[in-house]
Amino acid sequence: MPAVIVVALVLALVGGGGTEETSPQQDSAPVSASTSRADRFDSARAWKHLRHQVGLGPRPAGSPQAAQLAGYLRDRLPRGHFESVPGHPGLRNVVGRIPGSKPAVVLAAHYDTKDLPGFVGANDGAGGTAAVLEISRALRKHKRPKGAPEIRFVFFDGEEATDDSQPFEATALRGSKAYAERHAHELRALVLLDFVAEKGQMQIPREEGSNPKLWNRLRAAARRVGSQSAFPPGVIGEVTDDHTPFTRKGIPSIDLIDFTFPCWHKTCDDLSAVSERSLDLSGEAVLELMRTWR
Repeated sequence: MPAVIVVALVLALVGGGGTEETSPQQDSAPVSASTSRADRFDSARAWKHLRHQVGLGPRPAGSPQAAQLAGYLRDRLPRGHFESVPGHPGLRNVVGRIPGSKPAVVLAAHYDTKDLPGFVGANDGAGGTAAVLEISRALRKHKRPKGAPEIRFVFFDGEEATDDSQPFEATALRGSKAYAERHAHELRALVLLDFVAEKGQMQIPREEGSNPKLWNRLRAAARRVGSQSAFPPGVIGEVTDDHTPFTRKGIPSIDLIDFTFPCWHKTCDDLSAVSERSLDLSGEAVLELMRTWR
């Protein structure tokens, strides 16, 4: 998970002196507190994927556990296959796709964990990976709009830094940098899932480096499915993460990350730190975003 963040949290909450990031054309319909929740995302299945990853133990890039997980992911993705990460022998992204119009939209997460003794990354790695995997399955069952874009599912390898004495990007984001370099010209947008399963009252405001218009589309989708509580208005400081190589190439991108997570890069990031309910809130919203993309 990213090790660089602009420290000041610029939480421009409604009533707190800021303005809500909404577009009248995209996100104007009010949703009452009693709005019923959608149930297209199978949270129980996603939770099993999360538990499976944690059960493998630490999964740093290049480890046997990471290789085992890569095979598990490939076998469950539509048209799943590996892509090598040039310059990093043994590292590979796991990629799948659902056909559609070009350019494509990417839904992504990282599947490696920080190389720390006993660190299993239940939220930092496993949560986003589990959600993307279940969304890929659900999208194969749902009818999408005419002309809907190709959706690519990408699990990045080598997101975590290998040398914390160096600038973060110097030894991190290896899989995402390789994929952006190879495929940016084929893409229209990227949606990255990182910290999306934190136990308790999960709050994911927009990260400052995330595209505001695309974030508004996500919040509109969350409102439609009753997950709006997980995506409050406001902005946090910019995080350097797997979306960064894409934003630098001009690809509209968003990063779903609750950076208030207290177990970041600590061994307490285990099953006790995550919940199926939070995974469901984020999963339903992102599935709705991807399902309705035109």
